Parts: sequence; structure tokens; C-alpha cells
Amino acid sequence: MPQSVRNIAILAHVDAGKTTLSERILFAAGEVRRPGKVEEGLATMDYMPEEKERGITIESGVAHFEWKNTWFNFIDTPGHVDFGAEVDMALSAVEGAVLVVSAASGVETQTVAAFKKLREAGVRTILFVNKLDNPDYSLDETLINIEEILGVRPVLMTLPQYENGRMSGVLDVLSQSRLVHSETGEEVVDDGWNVEDGWDGSQELKKHYVEASEFASNFDDEVLKLAVDGKRVPPKTLLRGLKALANSDDFALCYAGSAMEGYGVRSLVTALSFFLPEPPVFADGELGQVIRLRHFKGVGEISLFRSHTDMERKEWPAGFEFSRLKANLLQPVDEIRSGDIYAMRTPFETELGQVIYADGTSPSPQAEAASDDDMPTSIRDKYQPLLQTRVECLGSEDYHHVEKSLNTLGRMDPSFRVQKDDGGFWYLHTVGEVQLDVLLARLKREFGCEVKAGSPEVRWQERLCRNVGPVENTFQLGPHRISIKLSASPLDGDAHDIRLSAEFLETAPREILAGVRSALLESTEVGILGKGALVGVCFEVHEFTWTEGALPPMIKKACADAVTKLIKPADVELYEPIMELSLECPVNFAGLVTGDIQARDGKVKEIGGDGKIHFLKADVPLRKIFGYATGVRSISKGTALYSMKLLGYKPATV
Repeated sequence: MPQSVRNIAILAHVDAGKTTLSERILFAAGEVRRPGKVEEGLATMDYMPEEKERGITIESGVAHFEWKNTWFNFIDTPGHVDFGAEVDMALSAVEGAVLVVSAASGVETQTVAAFKKLREAGVRTILFVNKLDNPDYSLDETLINIEEILGVRPVLMTLPQYENGRMSGVLDVLSQSRLVHSETGEEVVDDGWNVEDGWDGSQELKKHYVEASEFASNFDDEVLKLAVDGKRVPPKTLLRGLKALANSDDFALCYAGSAMEGYGVRSLVTALSFFLPEPPVFADGELGQVIRLRHFKGVGEISLFRSHTDMERKEWPAGFEFSRLKANLLQPVDEIRSGDIYAMRTPFETELGQVIYADGTSPSPQAEAASDDDMPTSIRDKYQPLLQTRVECLGSEDYHHVEKSLNTLGRMDPSFRVQKDDGGFWYLHTVGEVQLDVLLARLKREFGCEVKAGSPEVRWQERLCRNVGPVENTFQLGPHRISIKLSASPLDGDAHDIRLSAEFLETAPREILAGVRSALLESTEVGILGKGALVGVCFEVHEFTWTEGALPPMIKKACADAVTKLIKPADVELYEPIMELSLECPVNFAGLVTGDIQARDGKVKEIGGDGKIHFLKADVPLRKIFGYATGVRSISKGTALYSMKLLGYKPATV
């Protein structure tokens, strides 16, 4: 029987133990001799120097392992909010996911965001409650927290055991067995323990088996009949019922343990082989789809690629090479299998979401554009750049190399954008400060680019506040001449609209129409005041004339000058980004933390806590919260945890 393939992702809030769990899974599967520790900078999946320095995942690491005749591609995704686009790209290519919840902190802001992403992507999710090696952390409270906040009923499948205040093993509900550590640190079944002997935990284990049977009876008629008759449900029958339950939006299989100590991991991996769906059936004639782009120094650009077919090396398109990617190591292969993930090198430049045919060709430009709209564009639209930073070369001779490198990074990260300025420099538009720091470090390390970066500034929104125009603008270069008559009006929301005259639509070639639309949209990215993008505007092109042979740069120049001539600073209002800050800290720091937020013009809108931990939510202007990580760390002596997300924009008061 051919080996089945499953692609999985792992998600969590920052510091929930996601990467540590990833290392433990690889150790349990025999892929690493010992699990690397994040705090020591030894995590297998975190290979980038920036990841080792910060102790966080930045790029979705990829590893592979085998378990119970199943081949797994394992993607460790970032937990930091600045790298949310990495999570979106990973979820486009997986059958299932593990969502890690820390028993120390419960369901946190990014836990909720990750769960929402999984639901939207339709990815089957298994929960893992982590950090239960500390007996002071309550599994029951965490399960209640999951049900209240995530809105799903967790079905507990492993129970932690303790001896003398330390975790000594876990009880597996489905197999009714106890797992302990061997001398080499691996989880193994305790052959000396039997649930029928009445040993410690056996009654609780039986209780959870009955509970799992009751939940599964909602999805399997045979389980229901046995439950109604008061008969014990056999494990194989329960397994079938739990497979149906796992696909429900109302329940979630939940495993409990400790990634750091390596308890509960074996049961979790077994669950991944049992409860995840098979990869989908792909269209005939497709080689596969690009799901991520990477760049390695000395190697160049590669594509993370999900195969849509089975194919041996002799059948590969000319110039194509496929390898296994483990962190940043490439291992060549001789065949590819449908549903599997590989590193791919091609004779041409690829794009995110691009489908490649079995003969090595790509779809037509129209189909390729549709593919771009389906995935990368939608992901770009989800992430609003909040910062802009001016970057320039140290030497003019480096200009083209820096520009090419920035464009490559922009293609790799859907939430990062590059805006070229005619003055010979660029603006980097990033989600946050951490993303900016990492991009600048990669620019130097991976591409060898020495640049001078200014201080990051808040990227505001500029909104047109009145109807303007029409104006006429003409641009001539040699024998070629372009003229445009343009007006603009405000629109509700952040969208743009471009209306072209009927005559222009009827007479202009497609490339001219596309050039005008592209040039006008690009002019909105620059804005009028240089503070941010111009949003919510409708351009109307009343007239457009051109001479045969006019080049695209001429169209861009004519349109950009027309917009500058049309919209003046007085026609624009500034809107600033407002962030929703969620923070928790020990109660003895509550006053200092709250006072600091209010000093930053923050408006506290929610306060809570349990007498030990203080929790609050506040709306704070982004311009007032630069460097907050350092400030709150100092105030709380490093004990505060926080996260931020964009709440919206409001008229600026400065």
C-alpha cells in the first residue's frame, strides 16, 4: 500500500511553546537525536540568525517525518503578529493543524486569531494544552477557557499524571494506556500499568473514555446504539466516531501534556495520523502550485511547491529540480508525489500561488492573473502596512542590486511592500517594527546589500475630502505625446474606483487601458502629503489620447503628474491608525502600566483579572506606542505580556 501524505501546520500565541512542541514531534518521530531548545538558539526549525537571536519563529520552517506509514510535511508557523501572512500562506497547503494553548496563560489574543484563521481556511484542528509540567497550572480551567473563548467543546484525549509535584506520565484515553519516559527520554507505553488494575488515574481515564463515547455518539449511529444500550464502545468503533467528530465545528479533540518535558507528544502525533483528511484530488495535467518563496545565500531563490501529481525524475520538465527542504537544508529527490511538498528550482521566476502544468509551462497571463487574485492579492489586502521607512543606497553603483533584492523580498512576503521614489530611494511599508528589523537584516545577510535606513514613521491614510477637477495634463517625449483629462471624487471605505470614458474603452488597446489603471492606482500608494496611501477615491478619465508607440513609463508619468496637478494638500484629510492593545501583567504593576497607556493617549475600554493577573484592553494611537516593548518591559520588570492589532483609522488630531 503506498504511503499516505499529510501536511500539517502548528499555530499558537507567542511563547505558548509552539516551536518546542515542533522539536518534540521531530524527536518522537526519530528525525532528530535530541530536541533543540528555543531559549538556547538550537531549535531545528528556527534556522535564521534573526530567529535564533529573538527566540521567535519568523519564516514558516518545514520538516518531514514518518509515523504509522504516514509521511508528514510539518510547517512550524510564526506566532508574532508581524508575520501573520506567513501563517496564511502555510494554511493554503495543509490538511490539518495543531493549535497550542498554554496552560500558563490560557487562550490569548493570537490564539483566537489563529483559531479564526483555521476556521476560515477550513483546516481540521487538534488542540494541545501545553506547559502542564507545572502542577500549579490547571488543565480544567484551561479547558473551560477554551470552550468559553473559542466556542468549541474540547474532548480530552490525554490526562497528565504527577508524582511528588513533577509530571511523571500521561494517560491516553483512546488506547486506555499510560505513557512514560524510557531511559533515552522517549515516550513509551508503560507495560506494567493496566487500567483494569485500578491503579492511580484509572477511574478518571475510564470516565473520559465514556465521555468521548458520548460525544462521538452524536456522529456515529453504532456508537449511539452501544451508548444507549449501556454497552462499552470498542476502541475501533470509537475511533471511527471520533474521526467524524474531529470534522465538526462544535467539538475539538484536545491533547494535554508538556512539550518541554516531552509528555503527551506521542499521543498527539498518533492523533494526526488518525484524524486528518487526505489531500484533495488535483486537476489533471497540473504539476503543482507555488505556496512560498525562499532565498538562500549561495543557492538563490527556491519555491516551496505542493505537487499535484506523481512523477519520476525522467519525466520532470526540462530545467526543473526538486528537493526535500528541512529548515534551510536541501536534499535532492528522484520522484515527486501528489500532495507532497518540495523545494523547487525552475528556469524561470515563479510567483506566489502560481500553478505550473505538467509540461513545465504556466497558465496564460489571464489565468495567471486570476490565480494571483485568488491567493496572494487577497493575502496582501488582509495586511495593512502601518509603518514606512526610507531606505537608500550607500553607493550609487549598488542601486540596481538593492532594487532587485528589495523586489525579491517583496515577492516573498505578501505583507511587505516596496515603493520606489524617483529621487533614487525607496520606502519600505511594513506591518510592524519587528518585521522591518528582520527585513533589513536579511537584506544585508542574504543579498549582501549595504543600505542606509531612516527611522520608521507611521503610515497614515490620506482621504480626499471634496470633488476635484477636471484638469488636463500633457506629457511629450520626442515624437510621442500623451494627454489626459482627469477628475476625482471621494468614496466611502478604503477602496478605489477608476472610471474610463466610453470612447476611451472602445478605442484603446488592452495594454493602454491596463497601463492607465495601473498608473493611477500606483499614484494612490504615494499619497499627496507623503504620509501614507490615498484611499477612498474614484478617478474619472474623461479623455485620453496617445501617439502610437508610447511606452508604459510615459503613461505612468502622464498619469502621476495629472494626479499631482488634480489633488492639492488642502483637498486631503489625514487619518491615523488606532491599535487595540491587549495586555496582562501581575496586579502589583497594574497602576503603572495603566498610567503609561493613558499617558500615550490610550483609552482603556476593558479591565479584568483574577486577583493575581491584571488584564486590560485599550485603544492607542500607533504614533504614541513606538518602542512600547522596551517601555512596558521596564515598567513591569519584564512580566507584562501584550499584543496589538489594527482597530481602524480616525481623523488625526495633530
